[in-house]
Amino acid sequence: MAELSPDLRARAEAWLAEDPDPATRAELQALLDAGDADELADRFDERLAFGTAGLRGRLGAGPNRMNRALVRRVTAGLADRLVHGEDTAGGVVVIGRDARHGSEAFAEDATRVLAGAGVDVLVFEDPVPTPLVAFAVRHLGAAAGIVVTARHNPPADNGYKVYLAGGRQIVPPVDAEISDAIDAVGPLADVVVADADDPRIRPVPAEVEIAYREQVLGLVDPAGPRDLRIAYTALHGVAGDLATSILASAGFAAVHPVPEQHQPDPDFPTVAFPTPEEPGAMDAVIALARQVDADLILANDPDGDRIAVAIPDGDGGWRMLTGDEIGVVLAEDVLARGAMADGAAPWVATTVVSSSLLADVAAHHGAGYVETLTGFKWLSQQAERIADDGGRVVLSYEQALGVSIGDVVRDKDGISAALAVADLAARLRGAGRGLDGLLDDLARRHGAHVTLGRSVLLDDTGEGDLVAEALQRLRDTPPRDLGGSEVTEVWDHDAGVVTHVDGAIDQIDLPAQDLMRFVAADGTRVMVRPSGTEPKLKFYGEAVGAADQDPDVARERAAERVDAVLTAFMDHALAR
Repeated sequence: MAELSPDLRARAEAWLAEDPDPATRAELQALLDAGDADELADRFDERLAFGTAGLRGRLGAGPNRMNRALVRRVTAGLADRLVHGEDTAGGVVVIGRDARHGSEAFAEDATRVLAGAGVDVLVFEDPVPTPLVAFAVRHLGAAAGIVVTARHNPPADNGYKVYLAGGRQIVPPVDAEISDAIDAVGPLADVVVADADDPRIRPVPAEVEIAYREQVLGLVDPAGPRDLRIAYTALHGVAGDLATSILASAGFAAVHPVPEQHQPDPDFPTVAFPTPEEPGAMDAVIALARQVDADLILANDPDGDRIAVAIPDGDGGWRMLTGDEIGVVLAEDVLARGAMADGAAPWVATTVVSSSLLADVAAHHGAGYVETLTGFKWLSQQAERIADDGGRVVLSYEQALGVSIGDVVRDKDGISAALAVADLAARLRGAGRGLDGLLDDLARRHGAHVTLGRSVLLDDTGEGDLVAEALQRLRDTPPRDLGGSEVTEVWDHDAGVVTHVDGAIDQIDLPAQDLMRFVAADGTRVMVRPSGTEPKLKFYGEAVGAADQDPDVARERAAERVDAVLTAFMDHALAR
């Protein structure tokens, strides 16, 4: 164990003196008594970074953990930005929370610090799904919103997500402005914490949830077919009651939730990792689906902002749809029916690492198409811009199971997406078809698009920044082909340029991001970017099977191709 330096001890003791929570004070005192320099350095050498999604991290004492002292400090900085910002001054703030460990205390601390700074606060009194908070911010015309949630992180984590006016996530430079304001907060003893009964603190009006339900239900035809058996899981999160209630109100009488996963439980006892994408997370709902002879499986992640879908595979099993497949079938349905545009020009949107199929679907229907950087904050920003220009984004999605259907919530919303998927599946079933048949239609029209994602953790070996080295290697020696097809475009989103095979160079009309994209002549694509939180590279591949082949054959061949291409590409990127 390293020796505890006087400076590190002094910083820890200063934090200890300010910490309002007896539990984390005791935890920190034990570390000081043990002289655990390594653990203390991990907690005090950095502060949890405040980014465009706010904060997320492990629970515990110190600035590099989620705790009440950090929440008070962060909220004091946010309050200063809200009070003095030209775009936020004078407005109310909405606060909601999930049911994780610490969420209730963190929400109360945030509420009382804001009220102490003279800000009016509307608080959801019980745990709520994240999309409901985003909706409330926009519906009430609030200046900002805070959701205490770690989304789909492990049980030991918590987080703090921020919305600004309009109910969309913050984007640069506002995140940096808030971070600077947090750093400028002085002694925590000087931060005013209002009494719990301060008149500035009021509950969120009940009509907010009523309005949300009405608008979500308005996304579907109430007279549509409803003969569908659905197995559903909330994965121990906070979306279960609202999601199943909305499905029932829409006429879906045969919704079967997984009983042991339906109510919030911060320990997530039946899953190793509480996200639908993780192996084993869907086992309980698949077992229930077999028991009730379900036609469709739906799942939300713990804070309710993402949607997972599984369909029968024809052999007695179940197949999980990818985020790209969910987004594209919903877009095809909305555009084919001319729904949700309300007379405005319809648009669809996705991110640079999602499937290129959405662009083809939009072109087929004469709709607008926009592509953004990764993250729903950028998709929501485009939805707002297009609305200001007289258009309407009828669907946005990202490949990580995030969907915004219609214009109810300007962030991903797994609850409205669940209803939209159920409505589409019921209409298809009424016509003797399924979601797989609609995917086959798209494969015959546009080719079988298959996407695949991988990530590699590059441990710090002390030999330099391996992530940066790998990205620079790709810039210096880009691959000449992808699976034998010539690379025709190299997109360097950090430099803001795309270089074509003939040497022509175009500018990329997107904010800079450390992301590389390689496009081959046959439509095969590979994208690579660093993780924002770990020394990890994330790879995204796409291959397109021939439109004139049987869709199953075309998908199988495209899957084999994208797997081989990604393997070869990663070998090239990681070679030293």
